Amino acid sequence: MAIPHTYQIHLNWLEARKGVLQSDVLGQKIEVVTPPDFPKGIAGLWSPEHLFVASVSSCFMTTFLAVAENSNLDFTSFSCNAIGTLDRVDGKFCITEITLFPVLTLVTMEQKEKAHRVLEMSEKACLISNSINSKVYLQPQIQ
Repeated sequence: MAIPHTYQIHLNWLEARKGVLQSDVLGQKIEVVTPPDFPKGIAGLWSPEHLFVASVSSCFMTTFLAVAENSNLDFTSFSCNAIGTLDRVDGKFCITEITLFPVLTLVTMEQKEKAHRVLEMSEKACLISNSINSKVYLQPQIQ
């Protein structure tokens, strides 16, 4: 694998507080807006804040899948809710923390300890989590 990689996107403003994200290598476009918590924000569409939290959660998932495969962890399902907290720090808005709530269903509970280690290793190896200032917390549920 050659390093560094690049990931290019295009952003075009549409109207009011709405734009559209796209990439030459991806088929899907994503409308992005100011969230409704802010003046003139728009409900019901993705905001940069949602995308930020989603980036951490989805990177955690893809990292988990690789670590689980390399660790021979047998599971039947994985899901992960995430909550990002926006606050002011030194007069600036930022996402101060993100809590991940993975739910992992194992084939057998004999691998429960291994599953905890795999989840923890995945959070530590997640490149998005390693690239941000927000604190990332893990609250796993293994069944």
